[in-house]
Amino acid sequence: MGRKVERTEEEWRRELDPEQYRVLRRKGTEAPFTGRYYRTKDKGTYLCAGCGRELFASEDKFDHGCGWPSFSRPMGDLDERRDLSHGRARTEVLCPDCGGHLGHVFDDGPAPTGQRYCINSASLRFRPRE
Repeated sequence: MGRKVERTEEEWRRELDPEQYRVLRRKGTEAPFTGRYYRTKDKGTYLCAGCGRELFASEDKFDHGCGWPSFSRPMGDLDERRDLSHGRARTEVLCPDCGGHLGHVFDDGPAPTGQRYCINSASLRFRPRE
């Protein structure tokens, strides 16, 4: 089954700012403690910056101290891939609608899930609760 959102690389370059493109389309990682949403505590929903899919609820965000926004669970299923880059095995998470790189999931999060979704701010857009 194909992606729900398909664009050419040129279209992605036009629609995303350079940092969003580097992270979402080229699997980049922003520097720790620099992302726009790292310290955000506002209530709302975090969307994919590439396609607008709802990804994470603010209620599931927590401060892990790692330097990136961390969530204990996504709002729905995310695509996962084994990532062997940087000399270690990790699980990459991607937007299921556009295939954008979001970050990684680790098994060191809080109860009840025990998971930590470590997500790049550049891959997110925040929609405040009304």
